[in-house]
Amino acid sequence: KAFAAGAVRSSLSRMKSDTIFVDPLAPIRLAEPFEALRADLDAIAAQAGARPRVFLATIGPVAAFTARATFARNLFEAGGFDAPIPEGLADIAAIRDAFTASGAAIACLCSSDDLYAAEAVDVAAALKAAGVRQLWLAGRPGDLEDSLKAAGVEGFVYAGGDVLAFLKAARAALDA
Repeated sequence: KAFAAGAVRSSLSRMKSDTIFVDPLAPIRLAEPFEALRADLDAIAAQAGARPRVFLATIGPVAAFTARATFARNLFEAGGFDAPIPEGLADIAAIRDAFTASGAAIACLCSSDDLYAAEAVDVAAALKAAGVRQLWLAGRPGDLEDSLKAAGVEGFVYAGGDVLAFLKAARAALDA
């Protein structure tokens, strides 16, 4: 009777089985949004003649900033930005002057937790006064979060964070 009504063998076997059938998920490529972001920044670089630059505001001696500066550089460059690590900058005035000379719209503070506690708020305020459009800090803020945000730090980049959201926010700052 079922065949006469238009049933096919596969539908009959499903009805008699305890097996649950589900439609497969559509395939996705996890790298696709990163590739789109990178392509967007490649187009900006082709039009402008250079990649958008991020100034890495390195605070303190090389040993204090290298780990976080390298992390930040790799993160920004994966998204299509240019983020060179500067030589150690002696003080807040040197950081401010190097930022101004860089032509960057975005900056990221890079140092150790101890130096963040001692200097990050002042460096952030100096960079905001110098015209930084968007300011990040490499690492988790800990107890300094409120004072860093009050000084102009907009966000924090760290291992385990939402890298795509971070890079999209940095990209959006170029249009601000």
